[in-house]
Amino acid sequence: MIHSLPLVTQRTHWSQGLAYVGLGLATLVLLIFLAAPLLAILQQAAMDDQGQFVGLRNFISYIQTPALLHSLWNSVWVSALVTLIVLPLAFGFAYALTRSCMPFKSLFRAISLIPLLAPSLLSAISLIYWFGNQGVLKSAMQAAGVDQIYGPAGVVIAECFAVFPHVVMILVTALALADARLYEAADALGTRAVRKFLTITLPGAKYGLISAALVSFTLVVTDFGIPKVIGGNFNMMATDIFKLVIGQQDFARGSVVAIFLLSPAVLSFAVDRYVSARQTAMLSARAVPYQAHPAKDRDRLMLLLCVFISTIMLAMLGMAVFASFASFWPYDLSPSLRHYTLGLVDGEVGEGFVNSLKMASGTAVFGTLLVFCTAYLMEKTKGMNALRGPLQLLAVLPMAVPGLVLGLGYIFFFNMPRNPLHGLYQSMPLLTLCTIVHFYTTGHLTASTALKALDPEFESVSASLKVPFYKTFWRVTLPICTPAMVDIARYFFINAMTTISAVVFLYSPETKVASIAILNLDEAGDTGAAAAMAVLIGLISAVATGLFAWLGHVMNRRTQAWRGR
Repeated sequence: MIHSLPLVTQRTHWSQGLAYVGLGLATLVLLIFLAAPLLAILQQAAMDDQGQFVGLRNFISYIQTPALLHSLWNSVWVSALVTLIVLPLAFGFAYALTRSCMPFKSLFRAISLIPLLAPSLLSAISLIYWFGNQGVLKSAMQAAGVDQIYGPAGVVIAECFAVFPHVVMILVTALALADARLYEAADALGTRAVRKFLTITLPGAKYGLISAALVSFTLVVTDFGIPKVIGGNFNMMATDIFKLVIGQQDFARGSVVAIFLLSPAVLSFAVDRYVSARQTAMLSARAVPYQAHPAKDRDRLMLLLCVFISTIMLAMLGMAVFASFASFWPYDLSPSLRHYTLGLVDGEVGEGFVNSLKMASGTAVFGTLLVFCTAYLMEKTKGMNALRGPLQLLAVLPMAVPGLVLGLGYIFFFNMPRNPLHGLYQSMPLLTLCTIVHFYTTGHLTASTALKALDPEFESVSASLKVPFYKTFWRVTLPICTPAMVDIARYFFINAMTTISAVVFLYSPETKVASIAILNLDEAGDTGAAAAMAVLIGLISAVATGLFAWLGHVMNRRTQAWRGR
């Protein structure tokens, strides 16, 4: 026993050193693939075309350019308007799901999440078939006083469709937590329903409302696909970056616009963090979970609202599906596979789907491993305190970085010939790494939440028994957190299939993904083929969601049996 003590001490030291190495590697990865590209944008914004330092001259030039400032204003007011439209509708929808006894809640919840399965430009393509120059309801739109759908009207409507599920998810979470004792006390005092809503329900959900508003504003102001497809001559900051960088090769001004595009996202992120820090617990240890009671008038009203919103969402999706099968819009509407053949074979989008599946699979596997292992090292190991603060900042920073900005930073950083990582430029590994970093924060927060729910006694007992941390991770933590890992992998896969902005600057002809190919089809005027390919992405995402659900069920049966009685 005496002779074994030095060996045990050596093993403990070696395992702790392994944890330090893991934290260092995670920090290095985020520094290279997140911080360095952002710093490259800042550097480029302070340089002229010859690479000479000019300070704030490019920013002053931007402010003195009326067209660019007009795009900034367009982005702000469109984002604000979409938020004002979506927030009350999503709140009513979430209220119906959580605080009413209406039927078909699961069905309505599933319909509200449909836009998450397809690229955002699907809604823009659908609007073109509804209200475009040869749209079904063009005359009705003009009778309502709108000349054409191309421009701000189309952007606002399409963004409402794309943003709605994100806002609903936040508000459902906010409204699901309520203490029934507050409502019972109000009933005992004879408080009217309207007053209970204004004094209990709204204050209880205010932080969720603020977060939902910030998420909506940020998603719209940074979106690229919808303004590109249906914006017409209506310029926004996201399309300005694309035109300046790809069209004019004006990297300095493109960097300036990227920094301005980054500003509202960072501001929204900072406000959200401030609000979250001030949020108090809605449920105490003695709280009684709220359960809705039947009320005919309220339930009928909620059902009508959900039917109305769901009908619009299904109409948007249904038109895209119908148009994808129409032989020759609007003259020959007989069903055919012409657009699918045109897209997959003639448009060579079939290769794009293979690339998308490669990128999405790589993002799901390597992204989940990186996120979960990093979160575990941060939450369940000790030491290296000087590194933990910066690593936590790097982990949550991607939430405030728009995909266009990140992709532009990758151009400046990885396209430098003197960069030893230059060989990664326009390769599939770089597209995968960019996508992982773009969606890193949500996965990190999910993993951290799952790990914080575990009792620290697991690690304490392991340390007292001189068991290395990686054995505890493999035998205890990983099996318990399997459901969270499946959710993270599904989140990475679906977003990698539908993303446009994060990779629009980084692909080559050999690494073009399906979502970018759809954008190119629409630019070429093949709107039917673009609709068909967008529908295929939605179908693949739906199948993947089902497969992940099945995988989660299988893994739960194998690893979560201890939860049952």
